Amino acid sequence: MTEPTTLLVFAHRDEASAFSDVAHLVTGVGKVNAAVALAAELSERPVDRVVVLGTAGVVSDGPERPSLDAVYQITGVVQHDFSLPSPELRPAGDAILPPEAAATIATGDVFVQDDAQRATIAGLGASLVDMEAYAYASVCARFGAALQMFKIPSDFADSTTTDEEWDTIVFRKSEQLREFWDTRLR
Repeated sequence: MTEPTTLLVFAHRDEASAFSDVAHLVTGVGKVNAAVALAAELSERPVDRVVVLGTAGVVSDGPERPSLDAVYQITGVVQHDFSLPSPELRPAGDAILPPEAAATIATGDVFVQDDAQRATIAGLGASLVDMEAYAYASVCARFGAALQMFKIPSDFADSTTTDEEWDTIVFRKSEQLREFWDTRLR
């Protein structure tokens, strides 16, 4: 019997900065880059499990608002920038975090930093937002690979969020993801 294979995936190289000693795939930012790179990798070799680690913006408010210092397991994925109906996708990997650490994420090809857009996305039932999760979930479903996605919030995806802020904080978030990898996923 062969050992199950795991593919570790990041969207941006800076999210992977704390993983230089761990084999991983960096797909590039956005749905097209994510889909093409992951599909190419899955077509090259058999993979039993895909684990995606990365950052996300927080779009929900109130008592259930995700913390900037916690890792969340993505259990549902919607698109926020697609005008036609698209189904909510559910990653087919095992849930390892408790229900209070589960989140639905909305994906779109834009770095969200606008209050009105943030409210619209939250209205879709998402608490987090990113630029690749829907593509990863779609590709894994088509290839029959189990998918586990874990995101740590980097910002509040509002009018105070800047690209420069993300560029600065992403390295600390990578270190937090590495600690999570070493203690929960390895």
